[in-house]
Amino acid sequence: MDLHELRIFSRVAALASFTQAAQQLGLTKSRVSSAVQRLEVQLGTRLLQRTTRQVRLTSDGVQFLARCEELLADAEQLQGMFQPAASGLRGRLRIDLPNVFARDVIIPRLPAFLAAHPLLEVGISTSDHRVDPVLEGFDCVLRVGPLGATELVARPLGRLQMCNLASPAYLAAHGTPHSLQDLAHHRLVHFAGKLSLRGAGWEYEEGGKTQLHPMPSALIVNGTDAYQAACLAGLGLIQAPRRGAQHLLDQGRLVEVLPAFTPAPMAVSLLYPHRRQLPARVAACLDWLAGVVTPHLAAR
Repeated sequence: MDLHELRIFSRVAALASFTQAAQQLGLTKSRVSSAVQRLEVQLGTRLLQRTTRQVRLTSDGVQFLARCEELLADAEQLQGMFQPAASGLRGRLRIDLPNVFARDVIIPRLPAFLAAHPLLEVGISTSDHRVDPVLEGFDCVLRVGPLGATELVARPLGRLQMCNLASPAYLAAHGTPHSLQDLAHHRLVHFAGKLSLRGAGWEYEEGGKTQLHPMPSALIVNGTDAYQAACLAGLGLIQAPRRGAQHLLDQGRLVEVLPAFTPAPMAVSLLYPHRRQLPARVAACLDWLAGVVTPHLAAR
């Protein structure tokens, strides 16, 4: 049984799409479809139900996928079993990172990691929206904030301390708030992935619980760079991780306000799809990312 065809089937099953699998694998859709068809002929059963709207696993396909993923993991371990340690890791890694962490923390340390493993090919996504590691084919993601319900494996790393920020120009024009009641005379820049006002307001922690104080929003953004830029431009108050703003505080370009009413620290976690045996390159990447990121976080 062809391992390449097993990988193709695994990706089609994960994405529930021949088209998306072909795009991720760099193959034509016909090549992907033919590979799955050959597997079905060899096995004597249908693995996928195809309609014009969806692709889904059959009951036989569900059983085969579980064994397929185990075989692919075993094959990768066998392939590297007798390779000299000096050759390092090999293969592709796809990682999704928050923009600020990628720019300020991880990419500056990446040259040493790649020098130690020159046969690795690393793809890094730096989006501010929450990707689906399984559907979008990521080996691991670094996530900031609550995880919610997930079937992914989560590796907690620590927490990001939060702070409330304003520009000197904004404070000169609107005054400095000293209480929650003062916020009625101020404007908030709201961060929302879908540019929605849902959940807008001033967050703060009280008695171990998150409270939300309503206040008007001047602007809604869905990216961390735009969020910080809006504050620097004097468009309103923001609530952001101190880690990404400390240099601006040190330079006097931003000012901290209402330190007694800050949001709860944000959890930082590494997420990856559950597998019986992680490929060596993914396990090594997870350990490396944890080692690079954890020193920048507060204890869990």
